[in-house]
Amino acid sequence: MKIVVISPSARSLETIGAYLREEAAGRDIVLAEGGMGKLRAVAEQQRPDVLIVDGMCRDVEELGPLEYVTIHHPRTMVVMLCSNHTPEFLINAMRAGVKEVLPAPATRESLRAAIARIAAKQGAGQARPPGQILAFIACKGGSGATFLATNLGWQLAAAGESVLLIDFNLQFGDAVLFLHDRKPEQNLADVARNVQRLDASLLAASLVRVAPNYGILAAPEDPGQAMEVKPEHVDALLGLAVANYRFVVVDVGRILDAVTLRVLDKADRIFPVLQTTLPFMRDANRLLTVFRSLGYAAEKIGLVVNRYEKSGDLTLADVERTLGIGDIRTVPNSYAAVAAAVNRGTPIAKVARGNPVARAIEDFAQPLVPQPEAAAGWLERLLKRA
Repeated sequence: MKIVVISPSARSLETIGAYLREEAAGRDIVLAEGGMGKLRAVAEQQRPDVLIVDGMCRDVEELGPLEYVTIHHPRTMVVMLCSNHTPEFLINAMRAGVKEVLPAPATRESLRAAIARIAAKQGAGQARPPGQILAFIACKGGSGATFLATNLGWQLAAAGESVLLIDFNLQFGDAVLFLHDRKPEQNLADVARNVQRLDASLLAASLVRVAPNYGILAAPEDPGQAMEVKPEHVDALLGLAVANYRFVVVDVGRILDAVTLRVLDKADRIFPVLQTTLPFMRDANRLLTVFRSLGYAAEKIGLVVNRYEKSGDLTLADVERTLGIGDIRTVPNSYAAVAAAVNRGTPIAKVARGNPVARAIEDFAQPLVPQPEAAAGWLERLLKRA
C-alpha cells in the first residue's frame, strides 16, 4: 500500500509520518509539503492508494482539486484531517469523494484505525466479483429505453452502488441530456482513439459525472465518429468497466451492427423496451427472433413494457402469449412528469419522487442490489448451536 501525506505544515508531516512508519511493513510512505494547489500534481505523480490531506479544511470552495483527484483517480482513498469544520464542509467533502474525515491533530490510534478500515475495503474490493452489464434496447423508436436506462442507473447509484452508463447508440445517442445540461468534453469515440492507454483513470476522466458514484460515457457528438468505435474496443472498454463498477448500464441503438452485437453478447441481462401497440409488438417479435438465433438464453432477456395502462387494448397476457416471454416488467404511463424530468435533465426521482414511474424504477432496481442478510433471531441462533 502506498500512502501519501500532504500538509502545509512541516511539523504535522513529520508527526504523521512517524505514526505511519511505526507500522510500515509493506507500505510506502511519501510526505509532501504543500496546500490544495499542489494536491493534483502530487496525486498525478505518486498515484497513491491512500492520500491523507492535512490542514485544508477552511473553505468549501477550495474542494475543487480534491474532487478532481477522486474523479480521475477512483482507486485513491482520500482521508482528511481537520481541526474544525462545519457540517456544510463535511457534507461537501463527502460529496467530493472523501472517504474519511478525522480530527486534527491526528492521533496514532485514529490514523491506524482509518488505514486498517481502508485496507480492509481495498482487500474486499480486489476480491469482489465483476460488475453486471445491463443492456437496454428499444424495440421501436420512442419506446423510452434511454429514459429507463439513465434513471435506473441513477436509482442504483442512490442505493450506494458504483454505476457507469455507456451510450452505445453511436449515431444518435443523447443519454447525457436526460441527466445533465452541459456538453460532454469527452465521448466514446475519444476513448476508442486512446484505447491503447485506456485505464481506470482515463475512463473516469472521460465521464460526465452526474453523481459521485455515477458517470456517463457519452456517445459521439458527430455521427460520423461512430465508425471509429470497433468491436475490439467494446471488449477492452467493458472489461475495464466491470472491473471498476458494480453496474455497467448500456444504452444501445436499434441497428444490430457488429459493435451492438458485441455489446449484447457481453451483457448479463438485456431489456428490450416496448409499448403495447401493434407496431411495437411486431418489432419486439422480430428482435426476439434475432436474439434466439444468436443463442441467447431465455433468462438473459427481460421485457420492459413502458407507458403501460391496464385499460389498454393489449394486455400483459397478450404480450406474453405473442412474444413468448414470461419475464415482463411494467412502467406506468405518466407523460407529464416524465417530460418534465427529461426537459430539465433531471432524474424523475428528484422531480417527482412519489410518481408511479419513479416508484416503478425503484422497484426495478431493488432486486438488482444485494440486500444485507437479516440478523439471526434468538431461536435461529439456538437451533444452529444444537
